[in-house]
Amino acid sequence: MPEHFDLDAAIRKIPHHPKPGILFYDLMPLFGDARAFEAVVQRISDWSKDRQVDAVLGAEARGFIVGGAVANRLGVGFVAARKPGKLPGRTISQEYDLEYGTDSLEVHEDSITPGMRVLVHDDLLATGGTANATCEMVERLGGVVAGVAVVVELTFLPGRERLADYDVLSLVSYDSEAVPGR
Repeated sequence: MPEHFDLDAAIRKIPHHPKPGILFYDLMPLFGDARAFEAVVQRISDWSKDRQVDAVLGAEARGFIVGGAVANRLGVGFVAARKPGKLPGRTISQEYDLEYGTDSLEVHEDSITPGMRVLVHDDLLATGGTANATCEMVERLGGVVAGVAVVVELTFLPGRERLADYDVLSLVSYDSEAVPGR
């Protein structure tokens, strides 16, 4: 049953959040629905099996939710990409562009070793800044990006273009930011 679960139905659409004219795709109801969550973890895990993944890297914070479950399902470790100052050990940092500024993420220097095959996971692919930054950190540490898996892709934004060098899986795609009733 989870393989055919309608994930779109489990995603709440919130008009005009965080500002007028924006349609926000809220994945928290999907994560809170055991069948929907199982379907997401199963689909990403099934896609990842042939990629010989050694670890799953999840981006803070929602990337931890599915990323950890996928790592557990695959029987591999989990690497957390966190906001600056949150990891206690030696880290590397990667800055990336947001729609209205910049941000950065960090991973422990010893979390990825040369040749390690890493599945990069985030909840949503929009402009591709976060996913691209995590891929760059994997490669800076000598790892290989085995693929990028997201739950939602906003195809009207250039995220997939920024990730053109990687295999990308998205489970749900939206081709418009149109707010219902406009």
